[in-house]
Amino acid sequence: MQEELCDLKVHINGQQIFFLNQRILSMFSGRLRKMIKHDKRRGQIKVLGLKIADFPGGADGFELATRFCYNNGRIQMSPSNVCLLHSSALSLEMTEEVAACNLLSQAETFLDGLFYWTWRDVLNSLKSCEPFLDAADGSGLLQRLISALLGKISANSEVPLMAATTTPFASSSSSSSPDTPGFRLSSSTPAKTPESIKPCFSREWWFDDLTVLHPKIIEKLMTTLGAYGRDNRNLVLTRFLLHYLKTSMQKSGGGEGAGAECRLDYSGLADTAVHGVVLMGRAAFSCRGLFWVLRVVSGLGLSKDCRSKLERLMGSMLDQATLDDLLVSGHDGGVYDVNLVLRLLRVFVSSDEGGVPLQRMKKVGRLVDKYLGEISPDQNLKVSKFLGVAESLPDSARDCFDGVYRALDIYLESHTSLSLEERSRLCRCLNYEKLTLEACKDLAKSPRIPPRSAVQALASQRVKLQDGAEEAAESPVAVVAYHRGVTSPEFTGEKEELRHNLQMMQWRVAELEKVCREMRGQMSRIAKSGKLVISSPSHLNGRGLPRLC
Repeated sequence: MQEELCDLKVHINGQQIFFLNQRILSMFSGRLRKMIKHDKRRGQIKVLGLKIADFPGGADGFELATRFCYNNGRIQMSPSNVCLLHSSALSLEMTEEVAACNLLSQAETFLDGLFYWTWRDVLNSLKSCEPFLDAADGSGLLQRLISALLGKISANSEVPLMAATTTPFASSSSSSSPDTPGFRLSSSTPAKTPESIKPCFSREWWFDDLTVLHPKIIEKLMTTLGAYGRDNRNLVLTRFLLHYLKTSMQKSGGGEGAGAECRLDYSGLADTAVHGVVLMGRAAFSCRGLFWVLRVVSGLGLSKDCRSKLERLMGSMLDQATLDDLLVSGHDGGVYDVNLVLRLLRVFVSSDEGGVPLQRMKKVGRLVDKYLGEISPDQNLKVSKFLGVAESLPDSARDCFDGVYRALDIYLESHTSLSLEERSRLCRCLNYEKLTLEACKDLAKSPRIPPRSAVQALASQRVKLQDGAEEAAESPVAVVAYHRGVTSPEFTGEKEELRHNLQMMQWRVAELEKVCREMRGQMSRIAKSGKLVISSPSHLNGRGLPRLC
């Protein structure tokens, strides 16, 4: 009796076996009917065995279809299972040609009321399609659900989704509270928070709900709206994609270490988001916002072309960046991504054909000095990378090289195994003439600085002091006042002040010459003893050299 009831064995996707009745299944499934007839022609087999691969929804979908058959063509449908039933019916050919009021026609009838479903019902149906996305897409079911979803978004938003342009406007009142960093506030009303972190839009009400969907569904949604890849010119959709990518990576624990499969799933969406960001540029995004975008998409298989476009935009706005912006985590063994900063600096230096304005260049110079100080202790930072950052800007970008020297000193202290040649190479990034006397004194005393470099630094200070003394002596004010014999109190005071300054500078020159002589003596002793120890001049006894001014 058991053999008569279960005379069909069906193996679904190589995962699960179902024991069924041939007659009941053949009444509703055209595909199974053909397969049973074909196998029966081979001989008398009591229990037929069939194998079905790539069945949509796997064992769950096949089980629902068999329940429909065993229940004499009836089953309770809901938004959460109708997509699975529809795809199973197509796969098993459960059409009207096989049986009246078959599973496929019932599913189609249920889907006719799609536009009357609630927002949550449409989302649940889309979510249920994830195990069989290709089948749902091929049948047009996915497109129908996405159209219904977009219809509800448009019906519940003040500004239609397709009406969004690349120019930022005020957000609709239906949006939730803003918390996405990095967008500019385009309103003329004074902002309470800094422009660099204030969003130009609040999150739309539907942003969070759509983050539960598979990336292929989001790709289909963007394609439906004509905003996928290079066609993305929509500010709202760009903001949504960034929010979606950020949330998805947080849920999966992804980022730089995301797997190859994860990067493949999200790479198209990452490229689409970046195309929108680059198109809108600084009109909608601050420099900090662009660094935030880079952090979101960098671990998602972003194409080289899109990364290059984003970095060009970031580099052109580098003077608006902060130290925190530049401290992007490294992924090649280093603590920070120094290669990124080097690329941004190259873009910045060459961003204006007529040359970068000096004020902007100096601002970046101060930023680079801070960055050098931050990355110097990194044990994996190579000499070439340190020099690349230190020498990335022209000398005009710095009025003083004390910041570079401090970073260099930290680097030498952290990398004790450097050879004399490497330490000498590092010192070449310093402009000794732009060092203060205090920095020069510290450099001369440091055992980590090669002696030749220390002497060069002191010599440059001596020349600078001599030039300053000569310039003061030839001052037009002093000459005119002396020649004309002006006796007014005002000119007399100026003449006395100039004479005093000249005497002070002459004393400083003599003091520095004495230091240089002692340094040469110490270098001679170093050469004889082979020890690199430079003590401070005996007559100073810890007293620093006087400042120039």
